[in-house]
Amino acid sequence: MARQKQTKQDQTIFQHFAPSLAEDWPRLPVTHAEGLYLYTEDGRKIMDFISGIAVTNVGHNHPKVVAAARAQMEKLVHNPVGIVFSEPVLQLSEALPNVMPGGLDMFFFGNSGAEAVEGSLKMARYVTERPVVIAFKGSFHGRSYGAASVTSVKSKYRKQYEPFVPGVYFAEYPYSYRCPLGDSDEIVTAWSLDSINEIFRHYADPSQVAAILVEPVQGEGGYIVPPADFLPELREICDAHGILLLLDEVQTGFGRTGEMFAAKVFDVQPDILAAAKGIANGFPLGVTAARSELMSRWLAGSHGTTFGGSPISCAAALAVQEVIREENLLENARMMGKVLLEGFRTLQKKYDRIGDVRGLGLMVAMELIIPGSEKTPDGKAAAQVLEGCLERGMLGYMAGHDGQVVRLMPPLNITRAQAEQALEILDASLEAVK
Repeated sequence: MARQKQTKQDQTIFQHFAPSLAEDWPRLPVTHAEGLYLYTEDGRKIMDFISGIAVTNVGHNHPKVVAAARAQMEKLVHNPVGIVFSEPVLQLSEALPNVMPGGLDMFFFGNSGAEAVEGSLKMARYVTERPVVIAFKGSFHGRSYGAASVTSVKSKYRKQYEPFVPGVYFAEYPYSYRCPLGDSDEIVTAWSLDSINEIFRHYADPSQVAAILVEPVQGEGGYIVPPADFLPELREICDAHGILLLLDEVQTGFGRTGEMFAAKVFDVQPDILAAAKGIANGFPLGVTAARSELMSRWLAGSHGTTFGGSPISCAAALAVQEVIREENLLENARMMGKVLLEGFRTLQKKYDRIGDVRGLGLMVAMELIIPGSEKTPDGKAAAQVLEGCLERGMLGYMAGHDGQVVRLMPPLNITRAQAEQALEILDASLEAVK
């Protein structure tokens, strides 16, 4: 992405922050935020259509969430779970089974999505006593070593870190727009599942596979929505070979897809689920979830945490669930997702550089290509569109292996007027690139 004019803030960033932490786009100098909006030092009001990367699902600084966190902060800030149990972490462990898919009722609390994935991988290997994990091309599961070992969306995330955790193999994700055999649901699903069978035949006997790890909708990969039958058929493969199905719902969880979890959208029951991001609306919290008959075999001392299950974060997470219910946000996410997706389809008819549009709930994306090419990704055009959106008052973000995907992930409580304004901004930004 193009660099903005260097500011005093940038001078501080370049002097004191690791580039791997801070040199992203667009480095907005934000003073505060409320609901959908970010407020910058120069007085601008920006529509935040990335929600802190799918984190502030009920909007920035939702008063009920902030009040719950503030009240808990005045009581107890830290509990090393296992030594001390605070009221919020106990209440959250009782509340989560009511919204989790597939009877998941036992939890390990951490601080982030990467930690939730790490816990899932460790538990899968521990309880099965098998060494192999199968993940998917285009996946993103985090940046810690285990999570990076099962991530493949971009080679730069893996560059100069080899060797990774061994025993990981990658199958094809059912990416309809780029499947080499065709784009029908049947062909795309078969293409993906056949690649798993290829791993079984040539690299890892299924008796050695502990788990198959999958994002129900690929996030960083480009908001790729699989065919409806893919996850249920993947479940059948796992059941046939005694393999655990791990769902990474770090980005899809807590209402993002129009259901509390994408597992319900696709009618699939995971053995292990990793969640974070939207769970506490910005307070650091992640969770590895499984049924008690499975997780109870993950014995004391086999995993641990110091800060996981923070009482402040857990109090916020409880409030988030109340807000989702009280404000009927799942239905709103479905409705506003349709508004955005239909708007994207209208734009696709207008601009030939939009190769594909796709989405589920409030995960919506357009994939940009070089017009007249054979679907050649155009990351440069996507960057220009995003720059144009920001200039016009809306923050979106890139995705895809070449940065060719423009994705939007607004809060679940956006209004129709805000969604339509976003579409108008996208239209003007696409027109400027054309």
